[in-house]
Amino acid sequence: MTVLILEPLEADVVQWLGERHDARFAPELVGDFEGLLEALQDARALVAPPDVRVDADVLRAAPQLRAIGRASGGADNIDMEACRRAGVDVVRSQASTASAEAEFAIGALLSLLRRVPVEGSDGLKVGRELGCSTVGVLGMTPATQVLTQLLQAFGTRVIGYDPAVHPSDATWARWGVEAVGLGTLMEEADGLVLLVPYYDRYRGLVGERQLEATRPGQVLVCLSQSGIVHEGALAMALRSGRLKAAWFDSLEPGWLESGRPLHGLGQLQVTPRLAGTTRESRVRAAWAVARGIDELLAPRSGSAKPPAKAAIYY
Repeated sequence: MTVLILEPLEADVVQWLGERHDARFAPELVGDFEGLLEALQDARALVAPPDVRVDADVLRAAPQLRAIGRASGGADNIDMEACRRAGVDVVRSQASTASAEAEFAIGALLSLLRRVPVEGSDGLKVGRELGCSTVGVLGMTPATQVLTQLLQAFGTRVIGYDPAVHPSDATWARWGVEAVGLGTLMEEADGLVLLVPYYDRYRGLVGERQLEATRPGQVLVCLSQSGIVHEGALAMALRSGRLKAAWFDSLEPGWLESGRPLHGLGQLQVTPRLAGTTRESRVRAAWAVARGIDELLAPRSGSAKPPAKAAIYY
C-alpha cells in the first residue's frame, strides 16, 4: 500500500489517487492507534485529519513514509520538527481556504461592529459601519489578500503587521495594505483580524501591553490559533470594556472552564473552526493535497531523495 487515507476526501479525489498509487481509504483507523501503526509500516504517504496526532512515535512506525497530507484544519497535531528529522514532508493547502476565511472574517466584523454598540457624540449607543472603519490585519497570508480586496470594496482603510514581513516588502503595496508597527495596529484599528500562522515564538504576541493600548471600542476576530493572544490579558481587556468583543474560531482546550480568566464572558464568541470549512474549500484543499502527494511520490531520476522541507503549501 502506497497511500493511507484516514481523512474523508471527495470521492473523485480518492479515485484519482487510487489510479496513480495503491491507495487505501481507512477512516476506521482514526480511533485505532495500534491498527494505524500496523497499516503505516509500508505506507509512503498518509492523509490524516486534525484529530490524528503525528509525532515521533508514529513516524518511527512508518519507515517508508515520505509525505503527510492534511486537507482540513491546521498542523497543530503534527510534530513538524520530528517530520523534518524523519525526512517526511507535510503537505497542506493555505490558498484553498483563503476565500472562505476572508468571507468569514467579513461576516464576523460586520456582526460585531453592528451588534456591539458604542456611544455616539449624542450619547446614544449605536453600531458602526465597516466602510467607515479602519481594519487592522495581523499576518500576511493568502486569506489576507482576499480579505483586503473585500474590505476595499466597502471603502475600509486596511492596515497590517506581520513579524516576518519587512515594512518595505513590496507585498504590502501590491495587496493594498498599509504597513504599520504592532503598536500602531492596536491603537488605530476599529476591528482587528488575526491571521498570522502560529509558531511557538509567537505565543502571546498580542499580550497585555498591546491590549492595554488598543483603540477604545475595538472588536477582535481571531482565525489564528488562540495562543497568539495572551489569555489573561484578553480577559482583562474584555472585562474593562476597552475591547468591546472578540470572536475566536477556536480556543485552546480549557480556556472557557470555570476558574480560567475567560470563563463566563458574554463578549466572547467562539466557533468550532468554521472559517475555512466550506464545501468549496474542502474540494480545493483535497485536490491540492492529492496533487502534492502525487508529485512527491512521483519517480525521480537518480536514487538520491531530496531533503524534506517539513511543510509544503499548495
